[in-house]
Amino acid sequence: MKEYYNLKQNINLRFNCSFQKNSISIFLMFILILSNTIKVHAQDVLPFPPVPSASVANETLAESTHKRRAQPDHLPKDAPNIIIILMDDLGFGTPSTFGGGVNTPTLTKVFKEGIAYNEFHTTSICSPSRAALLTGRNHTHVGNGTIAERAVDWDGYTGIIPKEAATVAEVLKNYGYSTSAFGKWHNTPANQTTVAGPFDYWPVNYGFQHFYGFLAGETSQYEPRLINDFTPVEPPKDEKYHLTTDLADHAIEWMNQHKSYAADKPFLLYFAPGAGHAPHHIFKEWADKYKGKFDDGWDAYREKVFKRQKELGWIPKSAMLTARDKTMASWESIPKSERAFQIRMMEVFAGYVEHADHEVGRVLDALEANGQKDNTIVFFIWGDNGSSAEGQNGSISELLAQNGVSNTIQQQLEALDKLGGLDAIGGPLLENNYHAAWAWAGNTPFKHTKLVASHFGGTQNAMVIRWPKKIKPDSTPRSQFHHINDVVPTIYDILNIKAPKEVNGFDQMPLDGVSFKYTFNDAKAKEVSKVQFFDNNGSRGVYKDGWYACTFGPLYPWIPAQKGLAEWDSTKDVWELYNIKEDYTQYYDLASKNPQKLKELQEVFNEEAKKNKDYPIGAGIWLRIHPEDVIKAPYTSWTFDETTKRMPEFSAPGLGKKSNKVIADVEVKENASGVLYALGGSGGGVTLFMDKGKLVYEYNMLIIERYNVESSAKIPAGKHKIEVLTTIAKPGAPAEIVILVDGKEYAKGEVKRTVPVAFTASETFDVGEDLGGPVSIRYYKKAPFKFEGKINNVKVDLL
Repeated sequence: MKEYYNLKQNINLRFNCSFQKNSISIFLMFILILSNTIKVHAQDVLPFPPVPSASVANETLAESTHKRRAQPDHLPKDAPNIIIILMDDLGFGTPSTFGGGVNTPTLTKVFKEGIAYNEFHTTSICSPSRAALLTGRNHTHVGNGTIAERAVDWDGYTGIIPKEAATVAEVLKNYGYSTSAFGKWHNTPANQTTVAGPFDYWPVNYGFQHFYGFLAGETSQYEPRLINDFTPVEPPKDEKYHLTTDLADHAIEWMNQHKSYAADKPFLLYFAPGAGHAPHHIFKEWADKYKGKFDDGWDAYREKVFKRQKELGWIPKSAMLTARDKTMASWESIPKSERAFQIRMMEVFAGYVEHADHEVGRVLDALEANGQKDNTIVFFIWGDNGSSAEGQNGSISELLAQNGVSNTIQQQLEALDKLGGLDAIGGPLLENNYHAAWAWAGNTPFKHTKLVASHFGGTQNAMVIRWPKKIKPDSTPRSQFHHINDVVPTIYDILNIKAPKEVNGFDQMPLDGVSFKYTFNDAKAKEVSKVQFFDNNGSRGVYKDGWYACTFGPLYPWIPAQKGLAEWDSTKDVWELYNIKEDYTQYYDLASKNPQKLKELQEVFNEEAKKNKDYPIGAGIWLRIHPEDVIKAPYTSWTFDETTKRMPEFSAPGLGKKSNKVIADVEVKENASGVLYALGGSGGGVTLFMDKGKLVYEYNMLIIERYNVESSAKIPAGKHKIEVLTTIAKPGAPAEIVILVDGKEYAKGEVKRTVPVAFTASETFDVGEDLGGPVSIRYYKKAPFKFEGKINNVKVDLL
């Protein structure tokens, strides 16, 4: 068996990761009205408003009568409202609804009023799942083979959903739905999220008439980088503020306004909170509800959850509990001195998720209060992938894993002690993520975690559907094998419309998903024939007719700073084979017993991978091997001033990871304080600020290390030219910092190691203040610590 390409081969492709803006032609489609009875056929072209007819000739106003034209209706009279709820990084074994250890009363209520699916699948990572959900196509088919921040210049990995794959929001908007989205949007190229655009790939240009949320894989729950349609929004400085609550408030407000202003139109609402993606941010009282609940560790958690899953009838009685991977730590191997740290991490995660479930409940309660519950179909998807192992050994700074930075728990604890100890976990000073083994436990009863596409711990998520008007409550699990790309075809099936062949002038690629409407009122309905391929980071698999073949690939998400990725050869991977209808958890590998079936499915995978633009296999790990190719601005020189705010890191100068020269032309007051410029946030970044007349440069190396360069001398009042010279030999290498004031050396120092990829997912570059999470703990209570003086300009050159 030979695959078409693998990452190790030199295929002479470019990896510059700069994305050219598509030239988009929007064709106005005029419909010739031959009579009042002519209708537009939805299977060909989406409906547009009718062109007004000419006025009646030779008729005076006195002789005329007036009657408004009847507006065409392209939807069924009882078209339901649609709410899609997509949780983040939550595994199959987390919710109490289905035997898990996190209290989820809202999910339970929706389940009791509807139906649930226990063989529903996602991709194994955020952006790909969201692209598949919104378009009804496979993730690589629509350019989302990996997350937006790791996009590279192969067709299946560009991070851009093409307009030839219109989202369900675009289609339903043109049919007459009101559409909105709230929360995480992880499908805009990471270097196209500035206020300068381009805006082609923002939610409002993908069919959502209103968007309120964040354009990144994650953000602080206390100081999120928010966008309202196209406008940056700063959250209030309020100790009681939490992003999930804010999102729920805005979703409720939008529904109430819709009822007031457009009650005759159905709506589509996409609600995608950041929970439970890291950083795990939640108020102490929510986390404290779980005191003592996880003291016996992750291995015991799996045993208890597995038992409850069977008792509830959620998984088959024949299901086997899969083993922990030999490279992952057992609970017994964790030193007793570190257990309180690991336990608190899980308590915080559980409180964070329960809080999110509560906020979803508020949204659904508002729907009910509006009298709209009966004819609203709710798709409640418990996770866009399995629980995340990106916390690795437990992390107070989530981006340590993304950067491949090695660290120890002792380093974590020493840094934590300076920030308030265990009580600081879950608070705004940290970007915490729990131990990978808690994620594995959260994926009970399956193998592995998020980022692993071969095994169901990364891809199998619970889904609950409620539609009181059309679906009778039934606690029997739906066990037909379905995928997140099946949601859109199901919606079209419900509305009795066909996927359009053309949308807004763009010929449409076919859907990859299939409808599961047939399961709504028949739990035991025969499964439709479906081939589904999976691939992420070289971990891959394929399902067909109850059989599943897969191979783990090179990446172990739970191993910090893993070595050897560049030597991996996909053609040498060992494949496994499972009969899913008899072996629910991938427990019995049948590869050696049925090599013919394995070979057959390997060929099916190759066909699907080629058809879906999946090659080269392993493209998603390219930036782990070549961080120098990370998405970045195409410029090497910039001039900023005090109006520069909220410039996302992936568009900003790489101040903390490349050699550079910064020259700030400033006017300083006596004993002035405040930020001159800052890149990043609490989880990591670079800042230059003044503190009572003294100049301070700080490099926050993902919380676990902080480097300060400053002098004892104050800068006198007046005009000055401040230069910061940074020399970094290669990504991740030490940095040498030299600071000059008016041409004279002011201070110098060394940063022992630097971030190779990024400080944060959503924080920004700001001039004159530090918006969002403050880079330096020294001015945390004074943030955004506005500069007391004038900044004429800040010039930045990459060297």
